Amino acid sequence: MTDPIRIESPAELAPHIQHTLIEAGTTRERVIAHAREAVEHGFNAAMVAGSWVDVVASELRGTGVQVASALDFPICGAMTTEGKAREAEELVRLGAQQLDIGVQVGWLRSGDHRRFREDIAAVVACGVPIKVMLELPLLTPAERDAAVDLALDAGAAYLKNASSGAVEIANPDSISYLVERAAGRAAVKASGGIKSYDQAVALIAAGATLLGTSAGIQLVTGAEAAVSY
Repeated sequence: MTDPIRIESPAELAPHIQHTLIEAGTTRERVIAHAREAVEHGFNAAMVAGSWVDVVASELRGTGVQVASALDFPICGAMTTEGKAREAEELVRLGAQQLDIGVQVGWLRSGDHRRFREDIAAVVACGVPIKVMLELPLLTPAERDAAVDLALDAGAAYLKNASSGAVEIANPDSISYLVERAAGRAAVKASGGIKSYDQAVALIAAGATLLGTSAGIQLVTGAEAAVSY
């Protein structure tokens, strides 16, 4: 495992932020502004719903800021494996460079580890880094260990503690657990209710390399944050 990243200023935090905008009723103008905010502040990526990936990809082309999206979300595990894999292929075609995916927690808790792993592997086949939302608070300790190991075996590039703050507020304990269990086989992204600079720094210190938040601008400017994810 590599040493945790040291963050000593908001500017150093910015490259680890995935600037998130996934809200019902979002307009084209707001999505374009969101992409431009990601460039202005030097964020890692602009995270948007799949229906806006083509617009954001056009806006970010040549900037160095990546295009990220999510699928099988916000109700994780609602899609079929085939549907999820096909949507992943379509999003990559439209310009997505990273994908966060929901996982089949119900299958895991039912003991169907094979289907749980194959569901993730089917999306990994699309060829871009896949971040799996593990929904840790919904799992027993044994189920957590199994979920991490199966996600790693399926080829996940990143492990995530949860899909949003509705499931878990991102915390150092969950991040440390994922880092230790992954043992260098995947990176870790923190997600859920990240709304303060100090919280963000603590998550990075625990081993996260990416932070998913709708409060990225507030984190790097010190303004009061209103967080939706």
